[in-house]
Amino acid sequence: MSFIEIKHIRKEYPGVTPLADVNATVERGEVISIIGPSGTGKSTLLRCINRLETPTSGEIWVDGVNVCDPACDLVEVRKKLGMVFQSFNLFNHKLVVENVMMAPMDLLGLGKQEAYDEAMALLDRVGLKRQAMQLPSELSGGQRQRVAIARALAMHPDAILFDEPTSALDPAMVSEVLSVMEDLSNEGMTMFIVTHEMRVARDISTRVFYMDQGEIYEDGPPEQIFEHPQRERTRDFIFRVRSWEWVIDSVDFDYRGMVGELDEFCTRQFMDRHTTNAVHLLVEELVAQHLIPAARERDVEDPSITLVVSAGEQGRDAVLRADYRNLVAACGGSDPLSFVENDLSKTILAGVADMERGNEAGLASFRVKTSG
Repeated sequence: MSFIEIKHIRKEYPGVTPLADVNATVERGEVISIIGPSGTGKSTLLRCINRLETPTSGEIWVDGVNVCDPACDLVEVRKKLGMVFQSFNLFNHKLVVENVMMAPMDLLGLGKQEAYDEAMALLDRVGLKRQAMQLPSELSGGQRQRVAIARALAMHPDAILFDEPTSALDPAMVSEVLSVMEDLSNEGMTMFIVTHEMRVARDISTRVFYMDQGEIYEDGPPEQIFEHPQRERTRDFIFRVRSWEWVIDSVDFDYRGMVGELDEFCTRQFMDRHTTNAVHLLVEELVAQHLIPAARERDVEDPSITLVVSAGEQGRDAVLRADYRNLVAACGGSDPLSFVENDLSKTILAGVADMERGNEAGLASFRVKTSG
């Protein structure tokens, strides 16, 4: 029997069914990332596996035990399944080391000194030994999440369930948590990871579950899911998470808001500095220097400009597509991007991107050049 077997799991709430029919088998040492749109049952599935939620029907077998059986000893099952939450769930009135010591003392019967020694070793393992005598409130979000991982490891689990472990963190703190998770993966820890961080699913996982409409819609290795998805909704989702779109419907639009969202997108895609700077430069050149001035000159209040940035694999390249056909029509067919004849703009394009014209005026693409 596989380490974990999920058979026809269904979970219903009044008016909504997040899990319709979920089936999967997982072997020891596998790292499963669960991705998909919001509201498709990803976290609910995780909570059903360790019985924080009770499935409406179906079976979940963990190491030969059906956790859905009313006679199941949930305390014993949960000893095998560590849990790391997005909101940390630490005891703020206790020291960091005490947070890690509590469960082994209460549930495993460890003595205080033994629990302390193990806790200090685990905190050292996640890079937080020096913070052992601090309160959680004195730590950064990334540090608190690493404490939560150490606390889960203190129970010597056979698997760890991560429920969006980086979603409450600032981008700068994400990498420190991912580094610990990657170490666990390399050590052979079985993991389930509900995540919106595509880098986790791509770089750490052995398999990816794409969930949609209450089921595991597609299951495969990261290369299949991210590079060659087999099913339509998977393809649509992967395109969306690797694309950013902004529609400019006023000459007085929120430029700072647009740049801020673009910067967040570049960060989520782990774009290198060269690619990020090139994308920002292109957007500024197109919008602030040419398209919006052309709209103001012709008194066009709604220029209807659509910008789409698509990130390449591992964030090493990107394509910016601009659709400004309505603006061209309002300008009497004159293309505001005739600036490619301008020496300064030609220099910018030659340095950061190649431009490709569409089949009609008002469509253009810019492929960012790699730094190499």
